[in-house]
Amino acid sequence: MKKNQSKKTKEDISPLQEHDHSHHDHSHHDHSQHDHSQHDHSQHDHSQHDHMNLTQKEKLHSHNKDQHDKSHHQSGNHDHTHHDHHQMMVHDFKKRFFISLVLLGPILSLSPMIQDFLGINLRFNGDSIILLFLSTILFIYGGKPFFKGTVDELKQKAPAMMSLIGLAIIVAYTYSAYTVIFSTGKDFFWELSTLISIMLLGHWIEMKSVLGASKALEELLKLMPDTAHKIDETGNIIDIPITDVKVGMKLLVRPGEKIPIDGVIIDGKSSINESMLTGESMPVDKAKGDELIGGSINAEGSLKYEVSRIGDDTFLSQVIKLVRDAQATRSKTQRLADIASKYLFYIALIGGISTFIVWISLGKDVGFAMERAVTVVIIACPHALGLATPLVTAVSSSIGAKHGLLIRNRANFEQARKIDTIVFDKTGTLTKGEFGVSAIVGNQILDNELLSLAFAIENESEHPIALGIVKEAKSRGLDLIKANDIKAIPGKGLSGLIDGSTIEITSPGYLNELNIKYDEKAYTKLAGEGNTVVFILKNKLLKGYIALSDIIRETSKEAIEALSKMGIESIMLTGDNQKVAQKVADQVGITHVIAEVLPEQKSDKIESLTKANRLVAMTGDGINDAPALAKANLGIAIGAGTDVAIETADVILVRSNPMDVVNIIKLSKSTYKKMIQNLIWATGYNVIAIPLAAGVLNSIGILLSPAIGAVLMSLSTVIVAINARLLKI
Repeated sequence: MKKNQSKKTKEDISPLQEHDHSHHDHSHHDHSQHDHSQHDHSQHDHSQHDHMNLTQKEKLHSHNKDQHDKSHHQSGNHDHTHHDHHQMMVHDFKKRFFISLVLLGPILSLSPMIQDFLGINLRFNGDSIILLFLSTILFIYGGKPFFKGTVDELKQKAPAMMSLIGLAIIVAYTYSAYTVIFSTGKDFFWELSTLISIMLLGHWIEMKSVLGASKALEELLKLMPDTAHKIDETGNIIDIPITDVKVGMKLLVRPGEKIPIDGVIIDGKSSINESMLTGESMPVDKAKGDELIGGSINAEGSLKYEVSRIGDDTFLSQVIKLVRDAQATRSKTQRLADIASKYLFYIALIGGISTFIVWISLGKDVGFAMERAVTVVIIACPHALGLATPLVTAVSSSIGAKHGLLIRNRANFEQARKIDTIVFDKTGTLTKGEFGVSAIVGNQILDNELLSLAFAIENESEHPIALGIVKEAKSRGLDLIKANDIKAIPGKGLSGLIDGSTIEITSPGYLNELNIKYDEKAYTKLAGEGNTVVFILKNKLLKGYIALSDIIRETSKEAIEALSKMGIESIMLTGDNQKVAQKVADQVGITHVIAEVLPEQKSDKIESLTKANRLVAMTGDGINDAPALAKANLGIAIGAGTDVAIETADVILVRSNPMDVVNIIKLSKSTYKKMIQNLIWATGYNVIAIPLAAGVLNSIGILLSPAIGAVLMSLSTVIVAINARLLKI
């Protein structure tokens, strides 16, 4: 996964009409005396493909990260506080539920209605006073969260679920207390206590569900060590608390240790396990100039690095913040649910009053009319409606985080289900933005023999061309031949001795200087298709050439095919020339290519597509993609370390995998489907239950008591919660 790589000239990686080793210039170091600890990669001239080599250190300096003084530990404390708040709410509802449950037993036992129902008589003098006393305790203690919620909702002039519950229990308690004090009518203390207990249980379940959905995020906080090994000015190692770490400090990480905080390697090589952060199962090789992510694990080598980000700027903090922000975002669907709840409150209020008036006018006693009115209010509580979308939101955010899909803007994410056009940037998105061998052509020599010669000379170089050659040789299982006296050919390439023969890896310009003939037509064709070509000479005789090009991501073609099956058109938008772009497009299966586009023109192209009534998603990975990401209906940043892309994107793909674009669309569709299912269940349930609660079928003996109404309503809540947890991509 690449971080913050400049893409100012990234599309110029390929066409090297006159490739000389100024792109591959090793004149600044002698490979025979190559010291990795001293090698400054920035000394290379990368004018044609600088996007691949701008070091993280340079990027971080350009962002002036040293202005920040926050510590990651402080950020962690904030996140733990957030987590503890939810945990406290869970414990609060749990405690109130069980205490209410203890009071519920004697209240039910003392209730005349329950005794009549069971055919028993436990009445004694003063039992109604005890019943009032116990019910008052339950009403005040168990009802407190609902009273507070009612006040909050009414202050905001947005009555909803809490207001309905508050209204129901206040009406039930007031009427019941009246019947006891004045010895008239039937009390509803048992319905009151049952309702409060069940509502507390429902909220406890709700809070546990929401908390469980974000547990995966909280686990990230446990990744960070408490201390760091500081390297002082004299080179001594001092262990300091993570809270004391500042930007610019130099730290040591020993084999097997966790990286304490983000930074850039200044000395050493190792492989880093970033699977907990990026989802990549394979360790990533890291050397000088590469970025380290706090929380990842150092495998075998000791590393010295300079701290680049602390506090809220660290990768881990950004990941947590992105997902938290996404969970807190009130989406369009969520607002619809809130509006429905508000109207349902008024329906319940008017329905309850109307029910009371109608039954009184029909000659029923006050007790019966009040019971019907209270039941209508209870049954109409939009508890399930209030949970319908938040639970789905929490679960979808959690699923997305586990799959490396960080949802930054929920409203736009939910609209992703309607996307009909996805625009892909080429370099770094459909391709990896790194060199791989595309062709080996030997001159009276086997391909592997030619590659072995290049492997021997390029093995110690950190240049992208060299890395591509070395990687190819290792993938073929070739043995490393001993090479001596490796040195730079200034501005042209590298040379070295193998078994007494002089081997040179050079540019076509070097061949032209020596008047060495080569297949210029084949070279021109390869260069025109985006290849960089290096020639191998043995004692000034041309032994062949190796062509390298930007590697296409393994899953790019699969992603394009999957999108096509979903009825979504894929378009390539690139600054590269038409021929190079078309070659990549042909390989991945894209038919519509917009090439030779300047960075500032990308957003214009996106805007023209949206004006053509297309719903457009833009997928990019760098700074020059940011305006287009912002302009699109859905901006998708591939490669979570690109700061500007993150700031403008709606969704971040941590794993830089094009198939995750498909997963985002699928998750959006599944999320919306679950929300609609829950909304239909919640509202449909009320449409049927409210008339029954009002007593429209009383003539045939069907009545819903407040307790049964509460049970059914809570059952609706549980169903909604379970349905949300069944969400899958």
